[in-house]
Amino acid sequence: MATDADNVRVGLNGSVFIAPKGTAAPTDLTAAWPTGWVDLGYLSDDGVSMEYSTDSEDITAWQSLSPVRKVLTSVDMTLGFTAIELKGSTISLYFPGSELTEASEGVTQLSIPAAPTPDERAIGLEWRDGDITNRLIIPRGEVTDRGAITIGRSAAVGLEMTVSAYADSAPEIAVWLSNDPAWVPA
Repeated sequence: MATDADNVRVGLNGSVFIAPKGTAAPTDLTAAWPTGWVDLGYLSDDGVSMEYSTDSEDITAWQSLSPVRKVLTSVDMTLGFTAIELKGSTISLYFPGSELTEASEGVTQLSIPAAPTPDERAIGLEWRDGDITNRLIIPRGEVTDRGAITIGRSAAVGLEMTVSAYADSAPEIAVWLSNDPAWVPA
């Protein structure tokens, strides 16, 4: 197998989008994100981490010391990022079930519930490397882990979040669109 430096990709720029669960997602790479999708804005310079893992269980037999088969038992896909724009869409994603209201003229209040309910959303990720565009759409996802909010004078206040993808309709947990010529099936 030959190596080809032209197939090495970087995420030079991109965005994370959220929408209510069930919102229509883009089906190509040229159309704008449909109505209902909101760009979370600036993210920390760490970008977005995507993790995909599987677990399996060994099936052993009396007649063998090594497994005779492995059975897939779970699939996990997550996106991790730190939003550095503090605005309604990022705050409400970080604090599920929270409510933003006008407390008085020029003052907005964020009410953070003591017992939030599940807050599933559609999640989109788009990134570019020159003319190469990628879009990852997770029809059902939820913030399942949050980092500490650090407030200081030497760095932006960030909302660190990990989104877990949930199966929407078998067999897909997410859809990844790309115009990368290296992806073209042989």
